[in-house]
Amino acid sequence: MNIKSKWKNPSFIGAFLPDKRVINAEGFTANWEVLHLNRPYPQHFRGATQGINESSFGVNLIVPVDEYQKSMRSAKYAVMFITLTFLIFFFIQILNGVKIHPIQYIIVGLALCVFYTLLIALSEHITFNYSYLISCVSIIGLITLYAKSIISNKKLTTLMCLILTTLYLFIYSIIQMEDYSLLMGSIGLFLVLATIMYLSRKIDWYAIKTKGDN
Repeated sequence: MNIKSKWKNPSFIGAFLPDKRVINAEGFTANWEVLHLNRPYPQHFRGATQGINESSFGVNLIVPVDEYQKSMRSAKYAVMFITLTFLIFFFIQILNGVKIHPIQYIIVGLALCVFYTLLIALSEHITFNYSYLISCVSIIGLITLYAKSIISNKKLTTLMCLILTTLYLFIYSIIQMEDYSLLMGSIGLFLVLATIMYLSRKIDWYAIKTKGDN
C-alpha cells in the first residue's frame, strides 16, 4: 500500500509501520508491504478467522497545535506568569519605597486570571491570534492604569507595562512552537530567575522600609 499526502504531521498507527516513509515541508509519502508470512492470518481461508482486525494499520492526520491546545498551553503557564507579575510589583515596592496592600495584589491577580477566561472565550468565536491580542491589550491596559494609581510614577508605570508586554510576547512565542516549547520555556525561566537573583543580590531584606513605615 502506498499513501501520499500534503499533510505535514502524520501519525502512523496499527500493527505495521511503513517500510519506507518520507516526511518534509511538502507532505509525506509512506509505503507498506505486508506479506502473508508476517501477519496472523493465512493467505486463503474458509469461514471466519482470527487476527484480521488486529492486523489493521494506517495513518492519522493529526493537528499538532490547534486553537484549544494553544489555550491549554497558555493556561499551563498561568502560575508562572502570575508569579512573575507579582514579583514585578514586589520589586517596585521594595526598590522604590512604594507601599502596596495585599488586597491590591489580589486585584492584580484576579485581572491576570481574567486574561485566560477572555482568551478561551474569544478563541471560540475568532482565531487564536486575534483572541490573544485582544486579551493582552485589555489586561495590560487594565493593570497599567491600576498600577499608575498605586505607584504614581509615570516612568515606573511605563517600565512595568513594557515588562508585561515582553512577558506576554514570550508566552505567545512558546505557545506557537511545536518541538521546542519546553526548551525555550525552560531557558526563559532560567534567564528570568538569573535576572531576579542579580538585581536582588545586594538588597538588605532586614532593613527594608516603605513609605509610611516609621
